[in-house]
Amino acid sequence: MGLIALLELIHPGIVNPLWLGNTVRFAIPLAMLAACQTLTMLTGGIDLSAGTVATISAFVTATLAPQLGAPAAITVALLCAVLVGLLSGFGIAVCRVHPLIMTLGTGLIGVGCLLVYQRYVISSGTRIPEFLVWLGTGRTWGVPNALALFVPFAALLIWGQRRTGFGRLLYAVGANEEAARLSGVRVWQVHLALYALSGFIAGLTGLLYLGVVKTASLSLALPLDLPSVAAAVVGGTSIFGGRGGYGGTIVGALILAVLATMLTMLQMPEGARRIIFGLIILLVTAIYVRATDRN
Repeated sequence: MGLIALLELIHPGIVNPLWLGNTVRFAIPLAMLAACQTLTMLTGGIDLSAGTVATISAFVTATLAPQLGAPAAITVALLCAVLVGLLSGFGIAVCRVHPLIMTLGTGLIGVGCLLVYQRYVISSGTRIPEFLVWLGTGRTWGVPNALALFVPFAALLIWGQRRTGFGRLLYAVGANEEAARLSGVRVWQVHLALYALSGFIAGLTGLLYLGVVKTASLSLALPLDLPSVAAAVVGGTSIFGGRGGYGGTIVGALILAVLATMLTMLQMPEGARRIIFGLIILLVTAIYVRATDRN
C-alpha cells in the first residue's frame, strides 16, 4: 500500500481501475511461477528450472497447436513440464544432488533440448490457442480473465500446504530432514512428488504467460526466474526451509509488480531492475537471519 501511495504521488491519477487490472494481470504469471519457489523452498530447496520449464511448455504448445490442435498440444506441453520436474526430483531425491545444482542443470538441458526441437518445427509455424489469449489478456466486466485460473489455483495451494498430509510433510522436511526421515517419512518420495508438481505448475504458468505475451519465443518466461525467487522471499518464505506460505508469496508478487511499474515510470533500464531484485533477496535474507538468530 505504501508503494501504491508513492506511485500515486509520483504520477497523480495513475492508480485507477484500469491500472489495477493491468497490475493484477501481469502479477498473476509471476505469482504462479513463484509458487514453484515457495513449495521447494519450504523443504530447503529451490527450482531454478521453473522459467525454462514454463518456456518449454509455451513453445511446445504454440508449435504443436497448428498440427495437433490446442487440447493435444497443451497435454503434450504439460507432460514435457512434468518430465523435466521428475528429472530434477530424481536427481535430488535419489542421486542426492543439491537442488540448486540439479535444477540449474536440468534448466540448461531443457534449453538445449528446446534449441534442438526448434530446428525441426521452424517451418511449421506457430499458433496460440484462442482460449489462452482470452485467459491471458481478456477482461470480463473489467476484471482480468486470468483470475478464473488463478483464484482456484491459489485457494487449492494455500489449502493444500496447510490442510493436507503432503503439505505438512514439506514443512517437516524443511524444518529438519533427518528428524523427518527418522519419523518414518520417505523423504525421497516427497522430493520426487514435489519437483514433479513444481514442473506442472511451471508448465501451467507458461501456458498462461503465452496468452499474456501472445508470442512464442525461446526466452519467454526466463526473465521471470529471478523475480519469482524474489516474490517468494519478500513474501516471507525462508530459503532455509520450514517457514513461509503461498499467501505471502502472492503479496510479494504484487509488491514486485507495483515496483516494476514505478521503475518503468522512472525509466530504469533492465539491468537496474535485476540489480534491485537481487538486492531485495539479499536484504530480506539478511534480515531473516538476524531475526531468527535473536530467537
